[in-house]
Amino acid sequence: MNLAPQSAHPRQARTVFRGGLAVPTSGWSAGYTQLNMISVPADWAYDVLLFCQRNPKPCPVLDVTDPGSTTTALASEADLRTDIPRYRVWRDGHLDGEPAEVVEVWRDDLVTFLIGCSFTFESPLVEAGIPLRHVDQGRNVSMYRTDIECRPAGRMHGPMVVSMRYVPEDLVDTAVRLSARMPAVHGAPVHVGDPAALGIADLAAPDYGDAVAPAPGDVPVFWACGVTPQAALLASRPPFAITHAPGYMFISDVPDSEYLIQ
Repeated sequence: MNLAPQSAHPRQARTVFRGGLAVPTSGWSAGYTQLNMISVPADWAYDVLLFCQRNPKPCPVLDVTDPGSTTTALASEADLRTDIPRYRVWRDGHLDGEPAEVVEVWRDDLVTFLIGCSFTFESPLVEAGIPLRHVDQGRNVSMYRTDIECRPAGRMHGPMVVSMRYVPEDLVDTAVRLSARMPAVHGAPVHVGDPAALGIADLAAPDYGDAVAPAPGDVPVFWACGVTPQAALLASRPPFAITHAPGYMFISDVPDSEYLIQ
């Protein structure tokens, strides 16, 4: 199936991902909400829910499934086990693989959390004339672990993760204003400028995603990131979990406008 990623309907995008295409989803299905995913055994679900409730900036929850469910109300025809381009499987806090689907390892006790993603507000940024350097360069967005500890919850603890986009200095205020109108997908940036203020030593060495080159006059802008629960998995070490691979998101059927504050 030949698709223009930006104009692909979410169902079309999920179909090609289910068929084996593994690419970062930034720039796909413009106008539709993208989501982070974390699935944990039911006896860890309250800890994750409380962690997200206490840390809503990096972990804005948009749906929680029943144990064992492979569907979500945010895309009723989708299968959470197959329709993300790339997954991660975790055992005792260690990454155990990045498969294209997780049917064989799925468990009947898994509760899935779908968390807002900053890719969702990229369409309004583009419409306002703000370039997306990672898309232009064919790269995944840059993501970094910070030295800001999230508020712990039960057994869940860990640092906040941020995504970074280079924005022309004269458009930073516009980027802040537009993203602030979408708090369900992380909202306004948590920091603009010097990465050292977040404990980030080298923008050319992201912890997740790809390094992205700035253009002259660009300023680094940092948004809270839904990969934060994966950093918490490393720190908290649940016996089993499944997540999306950073930058390889679940594309829902929900229009971005549902989460836009006028």
